[in-house]
Amino acid sequence: MFSQKGKLQGFILDDKKNPINDVNITIQGLASQTNAKGFYSISIPSNEKVAVVFSHISFKKATLILTVTPDEVVDFNLVLSEKEEQMGEVFVNANNKKGVQGILTIDPATLKNVPGANPGIENVLKSLAGVNSNNELSSQYAVRGGNYDENLVYVNEVEVYRPFLIRSGQQEGLSFTNTDLIQNVDFSAGGFQSKYGDKLSSVLDITYRKPTQFGATVEASFLGGSASFDLISKDKRWTAITGVRYRNNSLLVNSQETQTNYTPSFVDVQTAINFQASSKWQWSFLGNISQNKYNYEPLTRQTNFGTIDNPQALLIFYEGQERDQYQTFFGAVKSTFKASDVSTYKFIGAVFHTLEKEHFDILAEYRLAEVDTNIGSETLGDVSFSRGIGSQLNHARNDLDALIANAEFKGIHDWKSNLVEWGVKYTRESIRDRISEWEVIDSAGFALNPPRFLPKKDEPYTIYNGPLAPYQDVRAINFNTINRFSGYLQWSRKANLGTSLVWYTLGVRMHSWQVLGGYVSGEQQFTFSPRAQFTIKPNTKANLLFRLSGGMYHQPPSYRELRDSDGVVQPNVNAQQSIHVVLGNDYSFSLWNRPFKLVTELYYKSLSDVNTYTIDNVRIRYQANNDAKAYAQGIDVRWNGEFVPGTESWISFGYLKTEENSNGKGFIARPTDQRLKFAMLFQDYMPNIPSVKLYLNLVYNTGLPGGSPSYADPFLYQNRLRDYRRADVGFSKLLVDRSASRQYGKWASSFQELAIGVEVFNIFNNQNAITNTWVRDVYTKNQYGIPNYMTTRVFNIKLNARF
Repeated sequence: MFSQKGKLQGFILDDKKNPINDVNITIQGLASQTNAKGFYSISIPSNEKVAVVFSHISFKKATLILTVTPDEVVDFNLVLSEKEEQMGEVFVNANNKKGVQGILTIDPATLKNVPGANPGIENVLKSLAGVNSNNELSSQYAVRGGNYDENLVYVNEVEVYRPFLIRSGQQEGLSFTNTDLIQNVDFSAGGFQSKYGDKLSSVLDITYRKPTQFGATVEASFLGGSASFDLISKDKRWTAITGVRYRNNSLLVNSQETQTNYTPSFVDVQTAINFQASSKWQWSFLGNISQNKYNYEPLTRQTNFGTIDNPQALLIFYEGQERDQYQTFFGAVKSTFKASDVSTYKFIGAVFHTLEKEHFDILAEYRLAEVDTNIGSETLGDVSFSRGIGSQLNHARNDLDALIANAEFKGIHDWKSNLVEWGVKYTRESIRDRISEWEVIDSAGFALNPPRFLPKKDEPYTIYNGPLAPYQDVRAINFNTINRFSGYLQWSRKANLGTSLVWYTLGVRMHSWQVLGGYVSGEQQFTFSPRAQFTIKPNTKANLLFRLSGGMYHQPPSYRELRDSDGVVQPNVNAQQSIHVVLGNDYSFSLWNRPFKLVTELYYKSLSDVNTYTIDNVRIRYQANNDAKAYAQGIDVRWNGEFVPGTESWISFGYLKTEENSNGKGFIARPTDQRLKFAMLFQDYMPNIPSVKLYLNLVYNTGLPGGSPSYADPFLYQNRLRDYRRADVGFSKLLVDRSASRQYGKWASSFQELAIGVEVFNIFNNQNAITNTWVRDVYTKNQYGIPNYMTTRVFNIKLNARF
């Protein structure tokens, strides 16, 4: 009897996305009910067409018609309506389409609840296997050996961009995506289809929701606040959702070792407007305006380092300040025309404009000293002897004005079991960039020349009579235009192979571009990228899904990749190329009568025409010469499910090895060689008081091969940073919840939901370093790498309200 049944499970929500308790689910005499979280699970007779009825005394009835195979698990989430008539029958594909494509779907509610110093989508992504970041202040992430520039991000099918000049996480402020507006989040860590763009590592595909009624949400905390508003016309043809956010990282930055006057201001406004012109034609607009002001005046710093036997300290006194500003303006129009039941066409036009200014003059005067460790001494812990004295002056006047405009036309044709998708796109990038930055280092009164002069002198014992030059000096003016033409064609089909279900996807991408402007004129370049996916679901008792995907992936250079280490544009940089293979397995099962899934993926990338780079905090500087080849290999494992009934949690583990070989010198670790990764995202609540909830976000990463002096030859000297260990925890209390059958006083009449929470970032107060500061001891001629630590333990209070 068991072998002749499948299973139907999912969540049932109301129009406001609240879970509905006690919904009755009936199938041929079998019955089940949803729990307090809106979750249900029920057995279904297999190999026959059955009707599933969802009913509740306060909602309209809905019916689902489907057929399942033996032991098949169907995920079906439903929104019940109180007023509008539901469709009499709902037909669904019995298999998870996103799982077939190797795409992970993340619950939007998880994005808002999980604690983190930089909350949002990226905060949750960093808990996945294969996604790495050692900087909690940054929204940037690296995927399976790639860097921050190798990830695609779409919002409502429109590609979005980030500022060019950001060099540290504390400058970033707000991520583009607003979690208050999100309806759906899909993520692929590799082996993605041809319809997605030309990047090497990952795709993040986000859809903003369409309001169903008037509403508003408000959030406030010590780190800033946000508000969103849902609007809908009387005839429901117009809908709009708008979000406003303000962010202030002072609470986090002030927990670092450097004492500062820090006055940031990160603000943005986003809106998504939809208009249903007719039953076949729909228009939408997505707009964003953001302004990040970063005013930073360091005062003093003391970092203790060394060993128990030889403790040392770095004391720095600063003068000067940094004043940065990043303004971005983004607008996109999308038109969707459903020509017939099988054909749909889309047009997307978008413009992105960024104005960026990075100006600073900072003088750092330092003392490298020994610390008094004599117990009982009146000067215990104080500096007893200075081993080195010096200063460092950093100057920058960097300005960038970039305008990126594109137009895209897509077609989708779906008939029987075949799906054909195609698209063509034109992009024009206009860049005006001025780079002027230098660094002067003085050690005990002796100016240090660039590293190329060091072998020719022995200061301070031998007099150096050559020219004095800045230790680092980058100056360039680039006015460039890049024209790009790209397109794709993709075919997908679902079929049977014996008693098993199979899915095929074949596709190809093409990209052509040319760099012009200023004193450079690049050649017209072209790439051709075939890709494929094959998925099979065997007809076995175990609910298994196997995937094989891959192909050729190209990444035509963006403007940032065209600039070499001296800031000069090299117009003929080739596209980096990767042959990518991913073998995946999804295993769905029940444990403790609750749903679980184990996802395992093995991957290998062979890269050529590699554009090598260095990473300093989050700033990437390329060599722009395509002189290397590389590889990345590893395994990602993710176990997720209801470890606590009614909540989703997961545990992730990843192993990665990525190396590069430049000019035949041999293979060395790449800057993103994050060997081991362990992460856990856990949600819980008190059984007797379910309105009290706990959220835990724990990450452990082994150290990256960073922290070496910027001028060091990586083939001669490599240094790994310490392991990254961090745990953030949040507690919340739901004060008002209209979805629950409970009476509240008049004070709560305006709220649909009201919650207050406490967050503790870096609860174990681990010291995580992002880079090293290198100082010189002129007496011994040694250099010391002093870690630049990230944030310490920080407490935050947060208030959420929904109206």
